[in-house]
Amino acid sequence: MLRTKRFLYVAFMCHQSIEKALKACCVFIKSDTPPYTHNLSRLCEWCGIDKQLSEEHLNLISELEPFKIEARYPTYKEALLKLISFERREKILDETKKL
Repeated sequence: MLRTKRFLYVAFMCHQSIEKALKACCVFIKSDTPPYTHNLSRLCEWCGIDKQLSEEHLNLISELEPFKIEARYPTYKEALLKLISFERREKILDETKKL
C-alpha cells in the first residue's frame, strides 16, 4: 500500500494492527474480554500497559487515533490525509512494526 501511495490505508492498517495486538495483550494480562472500542489509548489504559510504553510508542498511538474512523466514515479521507506529512507516512509503518 505504501508503494502504491495508498497512504490513508497504510495508516488505517497500522491502527488496526496495533488495536488487535493491544486487545490480545488485554486478554493475556486481564484474562478478560477487552472493551468494545477502537481507541488505542483507552485499550492501553484498560490493560495497564500505558505506563510501560515509551514516549515514542505513546506518540505513535496518539498519532494513529484519528485513523480508526477511515473505513467507517470515508468522507473524512481528505482531512485524515492532511494529518500526516508525506515524510511521516513511511515512518509510521516502521514504528508500527517496532511497537
